[in-house]
Amino acid sequence: MTQAINPAALGRLNPIADGVHVFSQPDWGWGLNNCGVLVTDEAVLVIDTCFTERRTARLRQEIRRITDAPVRYLVNTHHHGDHTFGNYQFPDATIIGHRYCREKVLSENLAVVPYFDTVEWGDIRISPPTVCFDQQMSIALGNEQVQLISVAPAHTLGDVVVWLPRRRILFVGDVALNGATPVITDGSYVGTVRALETVRALDPQVVVPGHGPIGGPEIFDAVSRYFDFVYDAAQLGLSSGRTPLEAARAADLGEFAGWSDSERLVANIARVYSEARGYPVGTPLERKEIAPMMVEFAGHPLHCYA
Repeated sequence: MTQAINPAALGRLNPIADGVHVFSQPDWGWGLNNCGVLVTDEAVLVIDTCFTERRTARLRQEIRRITDAPVRYLVNTHHHGDHTFGNYQFPDATIIGHRYCREKVLSENLAVVPYFDTVEWGDIRISPPTVCFDQQMSIALGNEQVQLISVAPAHTLGDVVVWLPRRRILFVGDVALNGATPVITDGSYVGTVRALETVRALDPQVVVPGHGPIGGPEIFDAVSRYFDFVYDAAQLGLSSGRTPLEAARAADLGEFAGWSDSERLVANIARVYSEARGYPVGTPLERKEIAPMMVEFAGHPLHCYA
């Protein structure tokens, strides 16, 4: 049975500039992302969808609250389900993403669903990007020039940021989170360091992270410090012959102790181990091995409130 919930608790669309809105879903933990909405007189562009049927339905409801213009484009920043599972609810939109994003949406399908058995998924269906690119793509929409820039590999091997140069607003996807622990299970430590340099060089004034409150470039600084911390913990773990779980337990979270989902440290250390041992960037980490270690670190099942 679907549990009744206040619609506002499913997310709300808030303006951050004229015609630019963010659909936020606190507490921004597992499965609760930020989506973007660019409204022009001509049409609407949406950045990412939500994890469950009812949350993307709420996103659509919020868009209709502010405009009757059609949703012409839907951009996916990467393939993970909390950014793509709602794509099918925009049947008239052209879905755009990195080539790798399309490949992974199709190959992974709904593989993440069993890891979050308390989530009320509803009727979710796979709908991958149909327009794909590898490096950059531009969209002219009304008076806006929207730049889609690949910064992969980073959080995944198909990360795209959405840059509004006239506004100096950057939607960065899960390359950077704010107050939530980032995770590179499907990506690259080395690539993330480079990606953070790339997005910082754009010199945005407003940064919309994949999860967490909106901020500015200081978000990149905090994430960079976090991955310095991860690297140091991993190097110590490797030299001591520790497993990723043991290395994570030995580390002092320090300034990052207040970030949500700290168990992701285990996966991040495992990714640094993989690259330090010479495995190719993006070599898959076994979720069936990593997930139980994260649960053990957290002391409870992975929580998702979607």
